[in-house]
Amino acid sequence: MNSFESFLLGYLLNSLWQLPFLFAAAWLAALALRPFGPTVEHRVWAIALLLQSLLPALSLASFQWLTSLAPWFSQAGPTAPGQVSVTVGPGLAAGNVTLSTSLLTGIAVLYTLAIAFFLIRLIRRAGTVLHLRRTAVPTLLTPEAEAVWQQCCRHFNLITPNAPTVALSLTVLGPVTFGLRRPVVLFPSGMIPSLPLPQLEAVMAHECAHLYRKDFALNLLYEAASLLISFHPILWLTRERLIETREMSCDHLAAQLVGPTPYGQSLLRLASLLITGRSARAPHAIGILDANIFERRIMKLTEKTKPLAGTRRTLILAACTAFALATCGSALALRLNVATPTSTSTLNGKDSNQAGTAKIAGGVMAGNILTKSQPKYPEQAKKDHIQGAVLLHAIIGKDGTIENLTVISGPQELQTSALDAVRQWVYKPYLLNGEPTEVDTTITVNYSLAN
Repeated sequence: MNSFESFLLGYLLNSLWQLPFLFAAAWLAALALRPFGPTVEHRVWAIALLLQSLLPALSLASFQWLTSLAPWFSQAGPTAPGQVSVTVGPGLAAGNVTLSTSLLTGIAVLYTLAIAFFLIRLIRRAGTVLHLRRTAVPTLLTPEAEAVWQQCCRHFNLITPNAPTVALSLTVLGPVTFGLRRPVVLFPSGMIPSLPLPQLEAVMAHECAHLYRKDFALNLLYEAASLLISFHPILWLTRERLIETREMSCDHLAAQLVGPTPYGQSLLRLASLLITGRSARAPHAIGILDANIFERRIMKLTEKTKPLAGTRRTLILAACTAFALATCGSALALRLNVATPTSTSTLNGKDSNQAGTAKIAGGVMAGNILTKSQPKYPEQAKKDHIQGAVLLHAIIGKDGTIENLTVISGPQELQTSALDAVRQWVYKPYLLNGEPTEVDTTITVNYSLAN
């Protein structure tokens, strides 16, 4: 199994539990921030979706480079002669429960096929939008409808050289918005003349709100970012919350132009379009009928909210920020790794081709260190100008402590210092197939008299 397969399996394994964890955290944060309005609630779900896509990958990254920053914070003055640096080598983990290489490869292949399926679906949906763009028929609005359209564009600052246009389509059954450089608001053929002017104003204001927020481009970003987790049911729930809060955000913006009561009444009259329009909604296009939550949207428009006091507002934001950081930190700390089986021999001569033996990169081992005591350069060795590298062989127990530590090579005058420091190290228990396991590794302590 190569490194690409290990990455895929590690991403898959971490996504299985991290997505529900992040969804629960986002739900609590959205509930706490609901008094701030639908826009803030929508941002919570957008951040949650991006974190659901990124955290499984970040869980597989090595943060060993952070240890190089320690001297900058631990030393107040110039560096004294006599430097000590530590390098953690690769390890070999032996567990009781393992999966065969062929089974792991099979899972990786199935996961790759699933990703390919969702990628093809994404491309086909993008092709559907392009087809809508090519088959759209430009239309001339009546003077009254044109006045409403221009009013909406001015309100949302859309009067630019690439201003949006209105077109008709025989395919869509509800108004939708799409396009990046030159966006288009697409109406079903015959819908514009059939709508009373107040309802037409509500629809145009809502679609212009989507253009103002650049929802079409953001939707493409979210789809591409979440491609690797498109199979996960929790992602589907996150997308639903994202769509719902997006529509409520646009309702809020449109109601500022039309008025909450007239807009809510127009939304009720448009609800009849949902019966036929929901199943035929154009993929990736954004429209007023996207979220099947008309009752909640209308209640959101009519409810009266009291503005939050400054202190309470600050406390809620601070608490949610701390909660988000703690959630991300916990997800990274509890990451799961998929080790790559190897047929090489261990340092003590045992055959590593036995069941449950896997090779672990040195960066992963260094990133698992929880408590690290820095070796001290012996003063006598400094006076005698003794320097060099001490190579240690360590066996890390299932609880993360050093069970056995021996010297492989290195100057005798420096060995005691290296042993005393490394013996105090504590690692995060390494999980192989979900079970804590012992790790056989090497640690190199370099002593140098250079400044």
